[in-house]
Amino acid sequence: MVIKGKVRVGRKTKDLVKRLEPYEIALIKHKDLDETAAQSLVEAKVIAVINADTSISGRFPNKGPLLLIKAGIPLIDNIDEKIIDSVVDGQNIIIDDGYIILSPIKQFKGKVLRQSDIISEMESAKQNFIGEFARFIENTMDFAKKEMDLFLGSSAVPPLDMVFNGRHVLIVARGQNYKQDLWTIRGYIKEIRPIIIGVDGGSDALLENGFKPDIIIGDMDSVSDKALKCGARLIVHAYPSGYAPGLQRLEALKLNSLVFPASGTSEDIAMLLAYEKGAELIVLVGAHSNVLDFLEKGRAGMSSTFLVRLKVGSILVDAKGVSKLYRTTVSYRHLGEIFLAALLLFLIVFTVSPATFQFFRLALIRMQMLLNL
Repeated sequence: MVIKGKVRVGRKTKDLVKRLEPYEIALIKHKDLDETAAQSLVEAKVIAVINADTSISGRFPNKGPLLLIKAGIPLIDNIDEKIIDSVVDGQNIIIDDGYIILSPIKQFKGKVLRQSDIISEMESAKQNFIGEFARFIENTMDFAKKEMDLFLGSSAVPPLDMVFNGRHVLIVARGQNYKQDLWTIRGYIKEIRPIIIGVDGGSDALLENGFKPDIIIGDMDSVSDKALKCGARLIVHAYPSGYAPGLQRLEALKLNSLVFPASGTSEDIAMLLAYEKGAELIVLVGAHSNVLDFLEKGRAGMSSTFLVRLKVGSILVDAKGVSKLYRTTVSYRHLGEIFLAALLLFLIVFTVSPATFQFFRLALIRMQMLLNL
């Protein structure tokens, strides 16, 4: 296998995909490549992926590597991390059976992951998952004890000049199948017109589908400048101490924003915001909802999400996976039946309506005169 192409380098996959052009090579550093990141690489139409880390470490059966291989994208794994500093972004490189050739004297060796290798490693990871899950539960319980006020008390949500009472709120995060699920519920969005909250990169998915977010909330590290400038109200997720790293970016763009200090994930505080403001229903797209989601994202515990879901559960609808549940297909048979039904209706009208009959009779006579028949 010899692949030649231009390489793009990024330590964060979610940032790299914004710069990738079709038929380029992606050089990432992403341990336990998750499904969402892999899907974004597939959508970027890369011709190969080089990982300066272990794509599947064996801690749990992450699905990212298998998704890439099934999409026909070669994955060269576990390259020496020094390659990231050795490659010039945009330079042309050669991949030859696991060797990354930067120049005649500079090469790196990795492992080409085959589908059979990945399946075998995933089976082994399933055995390790039990111990990983046990550690995950312990971390979650410890974290939950410290953050109990998140569930029992009222959150200090920032002031907003918007009316939430009696309205639906749609929250879109950048999680598994978020683009497909968002597309599936577009009819609901157009009909109900909920308040729309984009969580970081979920805001760009909204714009791509023709929907403008009313609020953008998050760390502001994976949302585009275009989305930030779309006119939405901006809320920066800060640490409980009040430190908000994302605030600096917005200040550089000269954009006004509010700060929401809270533990947990940005999608957690988006749910809290909607709940505390009196939303009638919260619809969630692309949220992280199970242990694999959080292990893939490297979360030490999911207690914040667990507690928040307990708190808002009475008005929460999780749309995750709805695109798999509901798929509409139109077959040639259906189209044929529609055509025949329309033809039958036309013939009935033509037969029973004297005016319609005379109209077509006159048209036929006119055509015969024009053609001298």
